[in-house]
Amino acid sequence: MSRLQAEHLYKVFGRRPEDAVRKLEAGESRDELRAEGTTAAVIDASIEVDEGQIFVVMGLSGSGKSTLLRMLNGLLEPTAGTVRIDGQDLTSLSDKELRKVRSEKISMVFQHFALFPHRSVLENAAYGLEVQGVPRAERTRRATEALELTGLKGWEKSWPDELSGGMQQRVGLARALATDADLLLMDESFSALDPLIRRDMQDQLLELQKTLKKTIVFITHDLNEAMRLGDRIAVMRDGRIVQTGSAEDILVTPANDYVASFTQDVDRTRVLTAGAIMAEVGTVLGATTPEGHKLTTAAEFRAAAPATVGVDTPLFELFTPCSTSTVPVAVTDEHGDLVGAVAAERLLAVLGEPARQDTAGVPAQGGDGTAVPPGKTTAADAPAGHEPEDKVIAGA
Repeated sequence: MSRLQAEHLYKVFGRRPEDAVRKLEAGESRDELRAEGTTAAVIDASIEVDEGQIFVVMGLSGSGKSTLLRMLNGLLEPTAGTVRIDGQDLTSLSDKELRKVRSEKISMVFQHFALFPHRSVLENAAYGLEVQGVPRAERTRRATEALELTGLKGWEKSWPDELSGGMQQRVGLARALATDADLLLMDESFSALDPLIRRDMQDQLLELQKTLKKTIVFITHDLNEAMRLGDRIAVMRDGRIVQTGSAEDILVTPANDYVASFTQDVDRTRVLTAGAIMAEVGTVLGATTPEGHKLTTAAEFRAAAPATVGVDTPLFELFTPCSTSTVPVAVTDEHGDLVGAVAAERLLAVLGEPARQDTAGVPAQGGDGTAVPPGKTTAADAPAGHEPEDKVIAGA
Protein backbone atom coordinates (compact mmCIF):
# COMPACT_ATOMS: atom_id res chain seq x y z
CA MET A 1 0.00 0.00 0.00
CA SER A 2 1.31 3.44 -0.94
CA ARG A 3 2.09 5.69 2.00
CA LEU A 4 3.44 8.62 -0.04
CA GLN A 5 2.58 9.76 -3.56
CA ALA A 6 3.95 12.72 -5.51
CA GLU A 7 2.47 13.37 -8.94
CA HIS A 8 3.87 15.66 -11.65
CA LEU A 9 5.69 17.96 -9.24
CA TYR A 10 7.28 21.16 -10.51
CA LYS A 11 9.20 23.76 -8.53
CA VAL A 12 10.21 26.91 -10.37
CA PHE A 13 12.00 29.86 -8.79
CA GLY A 14 11.75 33.30 -10.39
CA ARG A 15 9.13 35.49 -12.01
CA ARG A 16 5.87 34.02 -13.32
CA PRO A 17 6.64 30.42 -12.28
CA GLU A 18 3.27 29.16 -13.59
CA ASP A 19 4.16 30.46 -17.06
CA ALA A 20 7.48 28.60 -16.79
CA VAL A 21 5.66 25.35 -16.03
CA ARG A 22 3.55 25.77 -19.16
CA LYS A 23 6.70 26.39 -21.21
CA LEU A 24 8.32 23.25 -19.78
CA GLU A 25 5.23 21.22 -20.60
CA ALA A 26 5.41 22.61 -24.14
CA GLY A 27 8.99 21.39 -24.50
CA GLU A 28 11.11 24.41 -23.56
CA SER A 29 14.38 23.41 -21.89
CA ARG A 30 15.69 24.20 -18.44
CA ASP A 31 18.58 26.16 -19.96
CA GLU A 32 16.21 28.28 -22.02
CA LEU A 33 14.28 29.18 -18.90
CA ARG A 34 17.48 30.00 -17.05
CA ALA A 35 18.42 32.44 -19.79
CA GLU A 36 15.13 34.20 -19.06
CA GLY A 37 16.03 34.47 -15.35
CA THR A 38 13.91 31.52 -14.16
CA THR A 39 15.22 28.37 -12.45
CA ALA A 40 13.36 25.09 -12.80
CA ALA A 41 14.57 23.07 -9.80
CA VAL A 42 12.18 20.12 -10.17
CA ILE A 43 10.44 19.18 -13.42
CA ASP A 44 7.49 16.78 -13.70
CA ALA A 45 8.65 14.48 -10.88
CA SER A 46 6.43 11.61 -9.78
CA ILE A 47 7.22 9.01 -7.10
CA GLU A 48 5.28 6.43 -5.13
CA VAL A 49 6.59 5.08 -1.83
CA ASP A 50 5.05 2.00 -0.26
CA GLU A 51 4.57 1.53 3.45
CA GLY A 52 7.73 0.23 5.14
CA GLN A 53 9.91 0.98 2.11
CA ILE A 54 13.22 2.84 1.91
CA PHE A 55 12.96 4.99 -1.21
CA VAL A 56 16.24 6.64 -2.19
CA VAL A 57 16.48 9.74 -4.40
CA MET A 58 19.99 10.22 -5.74
CA GLY A 59 21.71 12.65 -8.05
CA LEU A 60 24.55 15.12 -8.29
CA SER A 61 24.52 18.55 -6.67
CA GLY A 62 21.92 20.72 -8.38
CA SER A 63 19.86 17.80 -9.65
CA GLY A 64 16.84 18.88 -7.61
CA LYS A 65 16.73 16.04 -5.07
CA SER A 66 16.72 18.21 -1.92
CA THR A 67 14.12 20.56 -3.40
CA LEU A 68 11.96 17.53 -4.13
CA LEU A 69 12.31 16.37 -0.52
CA ARG A 70 11.25 19.78 0.82
CA MET A 71 8.09 19.63 -1.26
CA LEU A 72 7.27 16.23 0.22
CA ASN A 73 6.89 17.71 3.72
CA GLY A 74 5.47 21.07 2.70
CA LEU A 75 8.54 23.17 3.47
CA LEU A 76 8.36 24.27 -0.17
CA GLU A 77 5.08 24.69 -1.98
CA PRO A 78 5.05 23.03 -5.41
CA THR A 79 4.56 25.32 -8.38
CA ALA A 80 2.43 22.53 -9.82
CA GLY A 81 1.56 18.96 -8.88
CA THR A 82 0.34 17.19 -5.76
CA VAL A 83 1.80 15.42 -2.71
CA ARG A 84 -0.33 12.92 -0.80
CA ILE A 85 0.40 11.17 2.49
CA ASP A 86 -2.05 8.36 3.22
CA GLY A 87 -4.27 9.89 0.56
CA GLN A 88 -4.29 13.36 2.15
CA ASP A 89 -3.29 16.11 -0.30
CA LEU A 90 -0.69 18.30 1.45
CA THR A 91 -0.92 20.97 -1.24
CA SER A 92 -4.56 21.70 -0.31
CA LEU A 93 -4.03 22.13 3.44
CA SER A 94 -4.01 25.39 5.36
CA ASP A 95 -0.80 26.41 7.14
CA LYS A 96 -2.21 25.21 10.47
CA GLU A 97 -3.29 21.86 9.05
CA LEU A 98 0.10 21.40 7.34
CA ARG A 99 1.97 22.11 10.58
CA LYS A 100 -0.14 19.48 12.33
CA VAL A 101 0.63 16.88 9.65
CA ARG A 102 4.34 17.71 9.78
CA SER A 103 4.47 17.45 13.57
CA GLU A 104 2.55 14.16 13.77
CA LYS A 105 3.23 12.24 10.56
CA ILE A 106 6.60 13.43 9.25
CA SER A 107 10.06 13.49 10.82
CA MET A 108 13.23 14.79 9.21
CA VAL A 109 16.91 13.97 9.74
CA PHE A 110 19.27 16.64 8.44
CA GLN A 111 22.79 16.42 7.06
CA HIS A 112 24.34 18.71 9.68
CA PHE A 113 22.71 17.26 12.81
CA ALA A 114 20.84 20.50 13.76
CA LEU A 115 21.25 19.85 17.49
CA PHE A 116 20.72 22.57 20.11
CA PRO A 117 24.10 23.08 21.85
CA HIS A 118 22.43 24.34 25.07
CA ARG A 119 20.26 21.21 25.41
CA SER A 120 21.38 17.80 26.63
CA VAL A 121 21.31 14.74 24.42
CA LEU A 122 18.03 13.65 26.01
CA GLU A 123 16.49 17.10 25.60
CA ASN A 124 17.52 17.18 21.94
CA ALA A 125 16.00 13.76 21.33
CA ALA A 126 12.78 14.88 23.00
CA TYR A 127 12.49 18.20 21.15
CA GLY A 128 10.00 17.02 18.52
CA LEU A 129 7.75 15.68 21.26
CA GLU A 130 8.03 18.98 23.12
CA VAL A 131 6.81 20.80 20.00
CA GLN A 132 3.86 18.40 19.86
CA GLY A 133 2.95 19.29 23.44
CA VAL A 134 3.64 15.83 24.85
CA PRO A 135 3.89 15.88 28.68
CA ARG A 136 7.41 15.88 30.11
CA ALA A 137 7.30 12.38 31.61
CA GLU A 138 6.03 10.85 28.37
CA ARG A 139 8.54 12.61 26.14
CA THR A 140 11.39 11.66 28.49
CA ARG A 141 10.34 8.02 28.31
CA ARG A 142 10.00 7.99 24.50
CA ALA A 143 13.23 9.94 23.94
CA THR A 144 15.12 7.58 26.26
CA GLU A 145 13.80 4.58 24.31
CA ALA A 146 14.82 6.19 21.00
CA LEU A 147 18.33 6.89 22.27
CA GLU A 148 18.65 3.28 23.38
CA LEU A 149 17.52 2.12 19.92
CA THR A 150 20.26 4.21 18.31
CA GLY A 151 22.99 2.99 20.64
CA LEU A 152 23.22 6.06 22.89
CA LYS A 153 22.10 4.60 26.20
CA GLY A 154 24.14 6.24 28.97
CA TRP A 155 24.72 9.48 27.04
CA GLU A 156 21.39 11.11 27.93
CA LYS A 157 22.91 13.82 30.16
CA SER A 158 25.82 14.65 27.84
CA TRP A 159 26.07 17.78 25.71
CA PRO A 160 26.25 17.67 21.88
CA ASP A 161 29.83 18.98 21.78
CA GLU A 162 30.92 16.00 23.90
CA LEU A 163 29.84 13.59 21.13
CA SER A 164 31.56 12.50 17.93
CA GLY A 165 30.01 13.35 14.58
CA GLY A 166 28.50 9.90 14.25
CA MET A 167 27.01 10.06 17.74
CA GLN A 168 25.53 13.49 17.04
CA GLN A 169 23.87 12.08 13.93
CA ARG A 170 22.47 9.27 16.06
CA VAL A 171 20.87 11.90 18.28
CA GLY A 172 19.26 13.43 15.20
CA LEU A 173 17.96 10.02 14.20
CA ALA A 174 16.69 9.35 17.74
CA ARG A 175 14.84 12.68 17.70
CA ALA A 176 13.08 11.63 14.49
CA LEU A 177 12.24 8.17 15.84
CA ALA A 178 10.92 9.47 19.17
CA THR A 179 7.98 11.19 17.48
CA ASP A 180 6.89 7.83 16.04
CA ALA A 181 6.07 9.57 12.75
CA ASP A 182 4.85 7.48 9.83
CA LEU A 183 7.23 9.07 7.31
CA LEU A 184 10.94 9.66 7.83
CA LEU A 185 12.72 12.08 5.48
CA MET A 186 16.53 11.96 5.47
CA ASP A 187 18.39 14.66 3.54
CA GLU A 188 22.02 13.61 2.92
CA SER A 189 21.93 12.51 6.55
CA PHE A 190 25.21 10.58 6.49
CA SER A 191 27.14 12.67 3.95
CA ALA A 192 29.06 14.72 6.52
CA LEU A 193 30.41 11.61 8.28
CA ASP A 194 33.73 9.83 7.82
CA PRO A 195 33.48 6.70 5.63
CA LEU A 196 33.66 4.16 8.46
CA ILE A 197 31.18 6.04 10.63
CA ARG A 198 28.95 6.51 7.60
CA ARG A 199 28.86 2.78 7.01
CA ASP A 200 28.08 2.20 10.68
CA MET A 201 25.13 4.57 10.39
CA GLN A 202 23.91 2.76 7.28
CA ASP A 203 24.13 -0.52 9.20
CA GLN A 204 22.23 1.06 12.09
CA LEU A 205 19.47 2.32 9.81
CA LEU A 206 19.05 -1.05 8.12
CA GLU A 207 18.97 -2.84 11.48
CA LEU A 208 16.40 -0.41 12.88
CA GLN A 209 14.29 -0.77 9.76
CA LYS A 210 13.97 -4.52 10.31
CA THR A 211 12.11 -3.76 13.53
CA LEU A 212 10.47 -0.37 13.00
CA LYS A 213 9.54 -0.74 9.31
CA LYS A 214 9.33 3.01 8.77
CA THR A 215 8.49 4.58 5.43
CA ILE A 216 11.70 6.41 4.51
CA VAL A 217 12.71 8.80 1.75
CA PHE A 218 16.51 9.06 1.76
CA ILE A 219 18.41 11.68 -0.27
CA THR A 220 22.03 11.00 -1.32
CA HIS A 221 24.56 11.75 -4.04
CA ASP A 222 26.38 8.46 -3.38
CA LEU A 223 25.24 5.56 -5.57
CA ASN A 224 26.86 2.91 -3.37
CA GLU A 225 24.88 4.27 -0.42
CA ALA A 226 21.71 4.38 -2.53
CA MET A 227 22.13 0.78 -3.63
CA ARG A 228 22.93 -0.41 -0.14
CA LEU A 229 19.92 1.23 1.48
CA GLY A 230 17.24 1.56 -1.16
CA ASP A 231 14.39 -0.83 -1.81
CA ARG A 232 13.72 1.45 -4.77
CA ILE A 233 15.86 4.23 -6.21
CA ALA A 234 15.04 7.31 -8.26
CA VAL A 235 17.92 8.90 -10.20
CA MET A 236 17.60 12.64 -10.84
CA ARG A 237 19.31 14.82 -13.41
CA ASP A 238 18.67 18.51 -14.11
CA GLY A 239 15.45 18.49 -12.14
CA ARG A 240 13.97 15.39 -13.74
CA ILE A 241 13.72 11.78 -12.56
CA VAL A 242 15.44 9.83 -15.34
CA GLN A 243 15.01 6.33 -13.92
CA THR A 244 13.21 4.64 -11.05
CA GLY A 245 13.74 1.01 -10.08
CA SER A 246 15.45 -1.44 -7.77
CA ALA A 247 19.23 -1.39 -7.35
CA GLU A 248 19.43 -4.36 -9.72
CA ASP A 249 17.29 -2.58 -12.33
CA ILE A 250 19.54 0.46 -12.33
CA LEU A 251 22.78 -1.50 -12.27
CA VAL A 252 21.85 -4.09 -14.89
CA THR A 253 19.64 -2.03 -17.22
CA PRO A 254 20.48 1.67 -16.88
CA ALA A 255 17.97 3.83 -18.74
CA ASN A 256 20.62 5.92 -20.50
CA ASP A 257 24.32 6.73 -20.60
CA TYR A 258 23.99 9.20 -17.72
CA VAL A 259 22.72 6.49 -15.38
CA ALA A 260 25.26 4.00 -16.75
CA SER A 261 28.09 6.41 -15.89
CA PHE A 262 27.01 6.29 -12.24
CA THR A 263 27.05 2.51 -12.11
CA GLN A 264 30.44 1.79 -13.65
CA ASP A 265 32.33 1.84 -10.34
CA VAL A 266 29.71 0.08 -8.22
CA ASP A 267 30.68 -3.21 -6.57
CA ARG A 268 28.29 -5.50 -8.43
CA THR A 269 29.02 -8.44 -6.13
CA ARG A 270 27.24 -6.69 -3.24
CA VAL A 271 24.29 -5.36 -5.24
CA LEU A 272 23.35 -8.11 -7.69
CA THR A 273 21.82 -11.27 -6.31
CA ALA A 274 21.59 -14.91 -7.32
CA GLY A 275 18.00 -14.36 -8.41
CA ALA A 276 19.04 -11.60 -10.81
CA ILE A 277 21.47 -13.74 -12.80
CA MET A 278 20.23 -17.31 -12.39
CA ALA A 279 19.35 -19.53 -15.34
CA GLU A 280 16.31 -21.81 -15.43
CA VAL A 281 16.65 -25.19 -13.76
CA GLY A 282 15.98 -26.89 -17.09
CA THR A 283 19.27 -25.61 -18.48
CA VAL A 284 21.11 -27.81 -15.96
CA LEU A 285 19.36 -31.04 -16.82
CA GLY A 286 21.42 -33.23 -19.08
CA ALA A 287 24.69 -31.97 -17.60
CA THR A 288 27.21 -34.48 -16.27
CA THR A 289 28.93 -34.23 -12.90
CA PRO A 290 32.72 -34.73 -12.58
CA GLU A 291 31.94 -38.25 -11.33
CA GLY A 292 30.17 -39.01 -14.58
CA HIS A 293 26.62 -38.93 -13.26
CA LYS A 294 24.07 -37.39 -15.63
CA LEU A 295 21.62 -34.99 -14.00
CA THR A 296 18.19 -35.89 -15.32
CA THR A 297 15.90 -34.43 -12.64
CA ALA A 298 15.74 -31.26 -10.57
CA ALA A 299 16.13 -33.35 -7.42
CA GLU A 300 19.36 -34.88 -8.74
CA PHE A 301 20.72 -31.41 -9.58
CA ARG A 302 19.87 -30.05 -6.15
CA ALA A 303 21.60 -33.01 -4.48
CA ALA A 304 24.73 -32.54 -6.63
CA ALA A 305 24.94 -28.73 -6.33
CA PRO A 306 27.90 -27.47 -4.26
CA ALA A 307 25.57 -25.13 -2.37
CA THR A 308 21.95 -23.99 -2.20
CA VAL A 309 21.31 -20.26 -1.80
CA GLY A 310 18.29 -17.97 -1.70
CA VAL A 311 17.31 -15.64 -4.53
CA ASP A 312 18.43 -12.64 -2.44
CA THR A 313 21.94 -13.97 -1.80
CA PRO A 314 24.55 -11.40 -2.98
CA LEU A 315 26.95 -12.56 -5.65
CA PHE A 316 30.07 -12.32 -3.48
CA GLU A 317 28.75 -15.30 -1.49
CA LEU A 318 28.70 -17.44 -4.64
CA PHE A 319 32.42 -17.30 -5.42
CA THR A 320 33.47 -20.12 -3.10
CA PRO A 321 30.81 -22.67 -4.09
CA CYS A 322 31.18 -21.83 -7.79
CA SER A 323 34.93 -22.37 -7.57
CA THR A 324 34.69 -25.77 -5.91
CA SER A 325 32.51 -27.61 -8.41
CA THR A 326 31.62 -27.70 -12.09
CA VAL A 327 27.99 -28.21 -11.09
CA PRO A 328 26.09 -24.87 -10.77
CA VAL A 329 24.84 -23.49 -7.48
CA ALA A 330 21.16 -24.18 -6.78
CA VAL A 331 18.87 -21.20 -6.10
CA THR A 332 15.66 -21.41 -4.07
CA ASP A 333 12.79 -19.00 -3.38
CA GLU A 334 11.50 -17.88 0.02
CA HIS A 335 9.58 -21.14 0.36
CA GLY A 336 12.66 -23.26 -0.27
CA ASP A 337 11.50 -24.34 -3.73
CA LEU A 338 14.16 -24.76 -6.43
CA VAL A 339 13.85 -21.91 -8.96
CA GLY A 340 17.19 -21.58 -10.76
CA ALA A 341 20.90 -22.25 -11.10
CA VAL A 342 24.05 -20.14 -11.27
CA ALA A 343 27.07 -21.53 -13.10
CA ALA A 344 30.60 -20.19 -12.62
CA GLU A 345 30.71 -18.99 -16.23
CA ARG A 346 27.53 -16.99 -15.73
CA LEU A 347 28.82 -15.42 -12.54
CA LEU A 348 32.09 -14.34 -14.17
CA ALA A 349 30.35 -13.05 -17.30
CA VAL A 350 28.03 -10.79 -15.30
CA LEU A 351 30.91 -9.34 -13.30
CA GLY A 352 33.17 -8.92 -16.30
CA GLU A 353 30.98 -6.88 -18.64
CA PRO A 354 29.21 -3.53 -18.23
CA ALA A 355 25.53 -3.10 -19.05
CA ARG A 356 25.14 -3.04 -22.82
CA GLN A 357 23.42 -0.11 -24.47
CA ASP A 358 22.28 0.39 -28.03
CA THR A 359 23.17 3.52 -29.96
CA ALA A 360 20.20 5.38 -28.52
CA GLY A 361 21.32 4.64 -24.95
CA VAL A 362 18.62 2.01 -24.43
CA PRO A 363 19.62 -1.23 -22.68
CA ALA A 364 20.16 -4.11 -25.06
CA GLN A 365 17.11 -6.32 -25.47
CA GLY A 366 16.44 -9.95 -26.10
CA GLY A 367 14.09 -11.30 -28.69
CA ASP A 368 11.11 -10.93 -26.36
CA GLY A 369 11.84 -7.26 -25.82
CA THR A 370 13.06 -7.64 -22.23
CA ALA A 371 16.27 -6.00 -21.10
CA VAL A 372 19.34 -8.23 -21.15
CA PRO A 373 21.64 -8.18 -18.10
CA PRO A 374 25.37 -7.61 -18.65
CA GLY A 375 27.21 -10.66 -19.91
CA LYS A 376 24.04 -12.45 -21.01
CA THR A 377 23.83 -13.49 -24.64
CA THR A 378 20.53 -13.72 -26.46
CA ALA A 379 19.74 -16.27 -29.11
CA ALA A 380 19.91 -13.54 -31.72
CA ASP A 381 23.40 -12.54 -30.58
CA ALA A 382 24.88 -16.05 -30.45
CA PRO A 383 27.13 -17.16 -33.34
CA ALA A 384 25.75 -19.83 -35.65
CA GLY A 385 25.98 -23.27 -34.08
CA HIS A 386 26.26 -21.92 -30.53
CA GLU A 387 23.75 -21.78 -27.71
CA PRO A 388 23.18 -18.50 -25.83
CA GLU A 389 25.65 -18.06 -22.98
CA ASP A 390 23.13 -18.71 -20.23
CA LYS A 391 22.49 -22.13 -21.79
CA VAL A 392 26.12 -23.22 -21.36
CA ILE A 393 26.43 -25.19 -18.13
CA ALA A 394 29.72 -26.31 -16.73
CA GLY A 395 30.12 -30.05 -17.00
CA ALA A 396 27.54 -30.41 -19.79
